[in-house]
Parts: sequence; C-alpha cells; structure tokens
Amino acid sequence: MNKRHIRALAVFGIAVVALTGARGSGGGGCDNHSSSGSSSSSSSSGGSGTHHDNDDNGSTSGGSVPGGSSSANQALRDITIDKCAYDAATKNLTAKITIKNDGVLDYDYDVTLKFKGTSAVSATATTTDVAVAAGASKSVDVATAYPGTGDGSEYTKCEVTRASRS
Repeated sequence: MNKRHIRALAVFGIAVVALTGARGSGGGGCDNHSSSGSSSSSSSSGGSGTHHDNDDNGSTSGGSVPGGSSSANQALRDITIDKCAYDAATKNLTAKITIKNDGVLDYDYDVTLKFKGTSAVSATATTTDVAVAAGASKSVDVATAYPGTGDGSEYTKCEVTRASRS
C-alpha cells in the first residue's frame, strides 16, 4: 500500500468520526440504568435530535446527549441534567443542569426544561443568557413555581425541551 492510499484511509476515518459526532457518550443504549440505577437518558421520536430526561424525582442523570450537527442539537448535547426535585421551602420545582462547552468559541445558552409526571399540568422553566467560556463548564439552577397543592411527588420527570446557543 502506498502513502497515497494510507493518507486517503486516514482522511476517511477522520471524516467518519467527525460526521458521527463521536464524543464518548457512554455507550449506544438509551438507558443508563446499569451504571447508577436511577438515571436515564432517552431519545425523542424526532430522529436525529434527542433530549435528556430524569425519571426519578431528586435523582441524578449523567452522560451527554447525542444529536445532529445543527446549533440547537449541539446545545442539547452540551447539557446534562444533574438533579430534578421539588423544593418544599420555596415551593418550586427545581433542576440543576450543567452546560459543558467543548467548543473553541464562547457561547450564551438558552435552555427550557419541562417538568412532567402524573399531573395533567406540566410545568416549564427557562434560563437565558448563560455564558459558558470555550472549554469550560457551568452549573445552573433552574426553577419554576409549583403549580399544584401537594408535595410535588406527581412530577417524576424532567427533560430539556429546547436549547440554543449563540
């Protein structure tokens, strides 16, 4: 095999890795239950984009979210939901998220979370203009008023429904 063939194979290999977005997502499955017992990351029915969710109130969720190459999909991949819970002291549904900017540019992120569960009413929380420097991570608390009258246990799921970066 001559140098030209080897070079062509190397370029092809790099192109495949770049196009598939290989980022060490922790495996090819949809559930991460085997790693921590209480977290999950599930894909949306839309195809190339996916979202984070948290099925257990007050538990943690880890890993990255695979997506396509658009800015919105990249923003989704940069977000991890660390915790979703009801805060009895403030009567708010809260989530702690971590935004990891692996890029070479600084970005401002806008994130919308939805709290769902057995309640007929879903609750939405939004945070905007979260500045994350290139190569850095930032943890943010996101909260919204609890729309119910109980103890918040009916909200069992937390997911990123929209994310963008600019």
